[in-house]
Amino acid sequence: MDSHSSVIFYRKRCKSRMWLFYLLNTNYRTMKKYSLFSALLVICLSVQQIFAQTTPVVLPGFTAYADPEEKDVEINSSNGVIDWTGNNNTINFYFHAATSGKLKVTLQARSDAGSKVSVTLNGMTKIVSIPNNNEYTDISVLQTTISKPGFYTITLKGIEKSGKVYADVKGISLEGPATKDIQFNPKSWRRSASVHLNYPVPEGKNVEWFYGEIKVPEGEDKLGTYFMSCGFHRGYFGMQVNGPAERRIIFSVWDAGTEPDKRSNVKYEDQVVLLAKGDSVYASGFGGEGTGGHSHWLYNWKAGETYRFLMHAVPVGSTTTYTAYFFVPEHHEWKLIASFRAPKDGKYMGHLYSFLENFSFENGHLGRKGYYGNHWIKTNTGEWIELTKAKFTNDATAKAKDRLDFGGGSENGWFYLWTSGFKPANAQYGDIFERPAGGKQPEIVLPRF
Repeated sequence: MDSHSSVIFYRKRCKSRMWLFYLLNTNYRTMKKYSLFSALLVICLSVQQIFAQTTPVVLPGFTAYADPEEKDVEINSSNGVIDWTGNNNTINFYFHAATSGKLKVTLQARSDAGSKVSVTLNGMTKIVSIPNNNEYTDISVLQTTISKPGFYTITLKGIEKSGKVYADVKGISLEGPATKDIQFNPKSWRRSASVHLNYPVPEGKNVEWFYGEIKVPEGEDKLGTYFMSCGFHRGYFGMQVNGPAERRIIFSVWDAGTEPDKRSNVKYEDQVVLLAKGDSVYASGFGGEGTGGHSHWLYNWKAGETYRFLMHAVPVGSTTTYTAYFFVPEHHEWKLIASFRAPKDGKYMGHLYSFLENFSFENGHLGRKGYYGNHWIKTNTGEWIELTKAKFTNDATAKAKDRLDFGGGSENGWFYLWTSGFKPANAQYGDIFERPAGGKQPEIVLPRF
């Protein structure tokens, strides 16, 4: 082969190799792109499969709470969050996750002229636009990973608005593996669970007198709370927070019969009769949750102080007269609250108990706690017996698992009860608590009339 032919052959071979290299390189790049596309496709399909495997759950709008107060917004039992006009508060939804995993959040909302709202969950915040629409729209908000079981809060905050409201919120939809065994309140009943201490009485003892004390820690005296000290089979006696500037000592006794709402429907012979009441004490009938005789005294009791309660029962024939006294520390004396005669009774006090109740819907998310202690009974024979054991029970809200945040126990010589705050329960129905005996019966000198 001459030199000219050699050069031509070399060039052709080089071109062939270059072409082969080009083909190989092109195929590699194509395969690489195809592999990347395939991987992304697999990821997308996997994510879709993850969310498709779980049924969405919806946190109803009517279960939300506003902080620091329900002002410039209404949380309606039928329509959820409506008339949200102010941004000095946040709207909060609560749930308990039992399973870790992915969670997708979708807002079911509308606005009157378009707005922007921030949504925060699990340390992640997104700002979403709420369209102007008469109908509710599903608005995808964010995806997060729930790393451990526990209580979580979804917080909404108004950012911008063109019209009157930031948003009407029908609900929040949750999807993903983290919804497995998720717990939330599905009902418009926004009060927290009521919790009780039931005091066993030695068999064969007739309880003529029932004495108890309550101390509420500072900050736990939330609006709409009833701290009840001396409850029995026909009534209850304790103290309430009724308003920002109103607190009460309250005593009530139920009528005989089964009328649930209207006292006017109760036969006269089944009605509790008011026999006496203390100075400045208000007394009347009541209905709505059973019927009976009600009394209360406006008294500005204070958190951190200890208050004393005393019940007296006198059975005569088929009736029993129940009388409540409250010790006024400023006056160093016992005050008569009221005395009611209960028909179709004729026995001493039974089913002795204390309770803690949240009776306000608007702040059913706020924690409250009370200490209950130094309970004693005095029998009809004059024997004093200290009550140092209590059985823990709760109400229908807890039994239905609509709320999981409640508990009680014994500490520092007192029993205690708590409810709300969306923190784990520390007691179960039927738990038995004990406190150390003080050993000193109460000294009681009642006023003479």
